[in-house]
Amino acid sequence: MRFATVGALASVAPLAAAVKTEMTFAVLHFTQNQFLTEGPMDPVVSPGKQATHYHSIMGGSNFGINTRGDDLLSSECTTTTIKNDKSNYWIPTVFFQDPKTNAFEKVPLYYMNVYYFFEPTNDTIQAFPAGLKMLSGNATTRDPPKFGGGRNLDPSKGPIQQIQWTCPRQSYDPPSYPPDSDGTMAGMQDPNDKGMGAGFPLYDCDGTYSPLRQDIHFPSCYNPEAGLDDYEHNMAWPTTVDGLQTCPAGWIHVPHIFYEVYWDTPSFKDRWTPDGKTQPFVLSSGDATGYSSHGDFISGWDQDTLQTIIDTCNAGTAGMENCPNIPGGKNDNKDCSIKPEIGTMVAVSEVLDTLPLGLPVTGWGKGGVSSGTGSGSGSGSSESSSQPSSSTVSSIRSYVFPSPAFIWTLFLCCYNTYP
Repeated sequence: MRFATVGALASVAPLAAAVKTEMTFAVLHFTQNQFLTEGPMDPVVSPGKQATHYHSIMGGSNFGINTRGDDLLSSECTTTTIKNDKSNYWIPTVFFQDPKTNAFEKVPLYYMNVYYFFEPTNDTIQAFPAGLKMLSGNATTRDPPKFGGGRNLDPSKGPIQQIQWTCPRQSYDPPSYPPDSDGTMAGMQDPNDKGMGAGFPLYDCDGTYSPLRQDIHFPSCYNPEAGLDDYEHNMAWPTTVDGLQTCPAGWIHVPHIFYEVYWDTPSFKDRWTPDGKTQPFVLSSGDATGYSSHGDFISGWDQDTLQTIIDTCNAGTAGMENCPNIPGGKNDNKDCSIKPEIGTMVAVSEVLDTLPLGLPVTGWGKGGVSSGTGSGSGSGSSESSSQPSSSTVSSIRSYVFPSPAFIWTLFLCCYNTYP
């Protein structure tokens, strides 16, 4: 990690399994600031075949185009800091398009974290079943989110918006997004945070140890009737009832996970001049807007290990590796990587004439057909579900770590009280 924690670890005493009145959490770190593998592979959306675009993958070494069920449990290694977490976590890769040559270069990973939130609830939070597949976000959209630039995880307050970009800057003058933007030609500002918004920001992210960050929340109610593989229907957001996050009857309340992926965009700062109208970063799907950011997940957890962490750990930002009595212990292997099953990995220094798979760049005046759905639709958004969403912390800075109770109060105050 490139930061120091503030304060001591939160209490590690066993947590109540009945009514849980406070949010607790533990951040999953990775042993290396490089991915397990990369390529056009996606066993959630495109099992058994080439995916529609290039991805960057973390986690267990048994990852492949046909991964399902308990396949990941027998992985020989993992990039996570917990030995018994052999899950896979992946996202579309960010590329830099040189304004002078139009050539593409892969943006290096700075680092990635996955927050595991154990929400206040009158349910019992249970470990992910092995092989559970989830997708959050919409990989095809170029439309601005219907909710605007802010985050919304509660359908009763409007369309789901679980995808954002965070861009810490030394100064927000000029702002990262045009003040009057409707999202059709530039991103939209989060009304509660100058450093966050929907879509790629228009200025360099020069905050201390905090370059451009991709933020992705996942729902936390699993429908066992839909099954492990049906990522389009097996998840929903819990409803808020008297401050407690409640899943529908018969559904299983699982941890709420949140990806924060930092990309080393400042390494390109001398190769483009911000003009308040355009920016040079694109997703591997060909998206120049950033609206199609999304995350995939397949659980490879040993369920007893994750359940122990859920029930006994509140390590917060200090990291899940600091949880007490972790079955299986910590993972110190810093050299876990595999060759891609399809295609070849793009080197950081490699210059490409086109994006992987030859995908065109679209969005914000660069052509292409919008999906008509906005980033709040698609798998993981649960927009088609009648179940309202959960609330959770959304913008924990990597350099300031308040208490879990403070984080939860702040989130309820600032992110679920839109008019």
